Amino acid sequence: MRILITGAGGFVGQHLVHHLRAIYPDAELYGTVLQRPAPPHNDVVCHELDLKDEEATFALIKKLQPDYIYHLAAQAFVPRSFEDPWETLENNIRAQLNIILGCLKANIRPRMLIISSAEIYGAVQPDELPLSEAAPLRPSSPYSVSKIAQDMLGLQYHISHELPIMRARPFNHFGPSQSERFVAPAFAMQIARIEAGLQEPIIYVGNLAPQRDFTDVRDIVRAYRLIMDKGTAGEAYNIASGKTYSAQDILDVLFQYTDIEIEVRVDESRLRPVDIPIIQGDATRLHATTGWQPEIPFEQTLKDVLEDCRQRIKQERNF
Repeated sequence: MRILITGAGGFVGQHLVHHLRAIYPDAELYGTVLQRPAPPHNDVVCHELDLKDEEATFALIKKLQPDYIYHLAAQAFVPRSFEDPWETLENNIRAQLNIILGCLKANIRPRMLIISSAEIYGAVQPDELPLSEAAPLRPSSPYSVSKIAQDMLGLQYHISHELPIMRARPFNHFGPSQSERFVAPAFAMQIARIEAGLQEPIIYVGNLAPQRDFTDVRDIVRAYRLIMDKGTAGEAYNIASGKTYSAQDILDVLFQYTDIEIEVRVDESRLRPVDIPIIQGDATRLHATTGWQPEIPFEQTLKDVLEDCRQRIKQERNF
């Protein structure tokens, strides 16, 4: 069994590699990374590759002949998509198209999982929640436009070429090793720095009111693997806990795990041009197809995130 994971060096990619190695100890795991260094483990053979490079992508797919492709690589930071819309659109759409065309050119039909996003559903009314896969698509950022394009490209090539492509629509996910550009590690890293005496006891935040459907990344990658194993080609699957939490909730839980009194201040630079009030997902289809349901509690994930951030601070101080 040959498995290719694009974006293997990223936050979700590293967790997926770890999960797949545990489930398939004898599988050949290959990954792509945009640039070295490769992921800090020996579970995957990594290839440095810009997926926007059509010929290089075709060559790698022809060489590896994968049986399964998990396409995770993407520009995934929503605020950055407003700063440079074309970068996000080109990166996310072109890369996926090259992978699909590479498979066609190599005359192979691997099962392929496209990672879309719950951001494609955009702003919704409370009476529309929780969101099923049939919900209207209402892009609210260049990032969400790129994810709609990825989602629809996957469907189109399934229909036009009968490629066994499935689409995952994960709602917000978090966990150890996530970039501090995202809300939970952004708060946790500040707390860790304050505890280490590297920052004054003030935590800077954006809008704390929006509510999101959070799932631990380790539950997310388990869902990816189950969709790959049991999903129906051409289908889309929401991955969601069905529970919503605000940024304020995240902050409140994290404060339970520190003894330091910390002041909270709003930082205008952390506010988004468009902030959707609430997003909640319905993962009924995923559960019915695969039996998946989230297993790791919200509070445990945040505890793990904070401990991971503390370890990062220790490592920084040792250099």
